[in-house]
Amino acid sequence: MNAHSEPAGEAASGDFVQSLARGLAVIRAFDAEHPELSLSDVSRRAGIPAAAARRFLRTLETLGYVRSDGRAFALTPRVLELGFSYLSALSLPEVMQPHLERLSRETGESVSAAVLAGSDIVYVARVPTRRIMTVGITIGTSFPAYATSMGRVLLAALPESEAEAVLAHAPTPALTQRTLTDPERLRAELQRVREQGWAIVDGELEVGLRSAAAPVRRRDGSVAAAVNVSTSASRDSLARLREEHVPRLLETTAAIAEDLRHV
Repeated sequence: MNAHSEPAGEAASGDFVQSLARGLAVIRAFDAEHPELSLSDVSRRAGIPAAAARRFLRTLETLGYVRSDGRAFALTPRVLELGFSYLSALSLPEVMQPHLERLSRETGESVSAAVLAGSDIVYVARVPTRRIMTVGITIGTSFPAYATSMGRVLLAALPESEAEAVLAHAPTPALTQRTLTDPERLRAELQRVREQGWAIVDGELEVGLRSAAAPVRRRDGSVAAAVNVSTSASRDSLARLREEHVPRLLETTAAIAEDLRHV
């Protein structure tokens, strides 16, 4: 299944605009690991015919969102406009940032915050200390929720029927030998996260990457985001992650929640 496939059931709806979905798929074909793509690359990654990909790229180029040297295409900084309205209205990253910085100083590790977008998490704030993944992580980076600590916290916060729907429709490939892919085991893990209030993922997204995450709650008790502490298996044991980092993480999310009461 292509990463940019149309949502299940939506394509058949009379309200679904396929051309808009394809145009967005073209934009999403580019990422930190693929900043420049050929026409055939865009066609393959977006899951659309080359002729359609060419039309969308030329349209985006005319509008200033894409540039081309005649052989390869790349996004321009103007694409940031597409997310600015959302981010400018979202006070959450601004509220969280000083707390994330403090947590990073206390743990000596990278700290991030993310929100749920369908079956993925999207990073909205981050304090990196060192590169701990083979791919770069920036604001806007997304990963599959099922294989991440923040994703499991966010999925666990959904009504069970909604979490079940996400797991039922999203692909859950084994990203490493440790990745939980069995639906029953994932359901059991989400239930455990609901009960304990935090999640730990060990090497499921990338070999050697460990992280702990906890939810940030709004005034009404709903979950606004998740915060995590990420480290490497060579540097921190699971025991240290659980016994030292998780308590600090929970203190941080509680402090953020308190600040959100006044926003």
